[in-house]
Amino acid sequence: MEQVKKIRKKRKPMSEEQRAAAAERLKLAREKRMKANPPTYKNIHPSVLSVPDDQPMSLKSVRQWIKTQKELMSAERKAVRADSNNKTGALSRYLNHQAYIRNLERYLRDGDYADDYYGEYGTSKIKWRCAVPAYDNEGEIKRTHGVFYDDIGTVWSDL
Repeated sequence: MEQVKKIRKKRKPMSEEQRAAAAERLKLAREKRMKANPPTYKNIHPSVLSVPDDQPMSLKSVRQWIKTQKELMSAERKAVRADSNNKTGALSRYLNHQAYIRNLERYLRDGDYADDYYGEYGTSKIKWRCAVPAYDNEGEIKRTHGVFYDDIGTVWSDL
């Protein structure tokens, strides 16, 4: 027996007023759902949830960074396929985007940021600060170039 394919009727196009009204109804329905059933964020670390939305390392910001990096990674994947000899460096850029996304997702899951750069494109440098100093055998504080130390009130530079 031959199966007959069901023909779907095309939707009637919406006018601008109908589209605006539908968008408003959808917005109100989403707000109502959020009040009745707020998200639990089971897979997000509490320290990440406590960061305000206007801070760079907030959940909202990091999710936007992940989205941007995935778009960039997709573009680089196409470039890798197009360039078989990897003359343009597309593979290394693709892998850098992949590693950055992995670090951002780890931050959301564990609350530990493991990268030296942050931001939507990974261009801002993390500033290191010594919380508890380590001492050598002579009792002197071990210092690392580029790290802020509270005892001297500045970033250590051995130059």
